[in-house]
Amino acid sequence: MPRINKNNSVITPIVIFSVEPERQQNLIDIIIDFLPDVEKQAGFVSASLHKSMDGEKVVNYAQWQSIKDYEGFLENPNLQSGRTKLSEFNRPDSHIYEIAISESKVGIPSISKGGLTHIAEFRMQPENQARLVELEQENVTIAMEHPDLLSATFHRSLDGTRTINYGQWRSLDNFDLLLKEPKYESVREYWKELAENEFHLYQVVHTVGN
Repeated sequence: MPRINKNNSVITPIVIFSVEPERQQNLIDIIIDFLPDVEKQAGFVSASLHKSMDGEKVVNYAQWQSIKDYEGFLENPNLQSGRTKLSEFNRPDSHIYEIAISESKVGIPSISKGGLTHIAEFRMQPENQARLVELEQENVTIAMEHPDLLSATFHRSLDGTRTINYGQWRSLDNFDLLLKEPKYESVREYWKELAENEFHLYQVVHTVGN
């Protein structure tokens, strides 16, 4: 079972596909068929597939031992067949991340099939990333007051252009409280002068590795 541990030594490629809702399951099936070959690559740790509940996104939250291992996987010519099938879909937004902030009510968070998450992607100019991470640190405690939010983990991309909040939820029934209640106002506003934001709600549909 993949674990999201701020103190581990892995790198975290997060690959976000935008997809037509009617093709979402097809994309997931192609990735699942490709994963047995990926698992054999040196340095592979885990992969966790998420489907957005609106049908518009598929996210692979992956873990590798090192950037060198991940680049070796990307450059491996023996995996071209799987890549060709994926090239039939929109080019994904793919970056390598490290964990910057992690708050949890359940110890070290783990990713399991059926889990409920929201993944919020922040896009910014590199000169704004450090300040955004500071503000994320200031506001994560407020967000964690939501009774159904189990963990919130902020990742920063190594190229400086992204941060991602990976939030795990007990239930999404009351998620809208985060968007409406006055007590969470700062959580909704802190990033607006620094970044563009897009978020979707997801379910974990497949995991491999640990």
